[in-house]
Amino acid sequence: MKAIIKRLIAPITPASIGFLLVASTASATADNELCPIMIEDEIDEEAVFEFAGKKVYLCCDKCEDMWAKRAKYFIKSSPDLLPQFKGMEKELELDKVELLPQKFCPIYTSHIITPDSPSLEVDGEKVYFWTKTAIRRWNRNAKGSLKKALAGGYLPQFPENKKVAGKANPVKKAEK
Repeated sequence: MKAIIKRLIAPITPASIGFLLVASTASATADNELCPIMIEDEIDEEAVFEFAGKKVYLCCDKCEDMWAKRAKYFIKSSPDLLPQFKGMEKELELDKVELLPQKFCPIYTSHIITPDSPSLEVDGEKVYFWTKTAIRRWNRNAKGSLKKALAGGYLPQFPENKKVAGKANPVKKAEK
């Protein structure tokens, strides 16, 4: 019996223990390092969802609520931030998810909006915002806010919007 135990223990070295610790830590880390909704915010490892058998880490309670309502929208809108879903587009039926041309709030410019987000009509176009607070900030200087958002490329629904890579969702134009 002692010989068996000795053979099992002999291969264990400080280096192999370190390897086991690194391996177990690596498997516990997230596939996404940034929040897929507030895309500049680091994740909170306690704000985790399981979706389609994959773990998704978010940054806060607000994002958890939004993810619960529109997970597929965020997956389709920000595939680079959610590598764990690569190759699952067909399975998740992402082709059925219609993205808005506008991707970001024009006030909180690192926050992704959805069709459920609060909105305003601005010069005949619907503009989406992260929250009602963002709308109040917009309204303090609506003309200046519009000018700044167009210059930043955040409002692709307007013809005068500056084209900036990654600031708009890739959407197909309706055929007439």
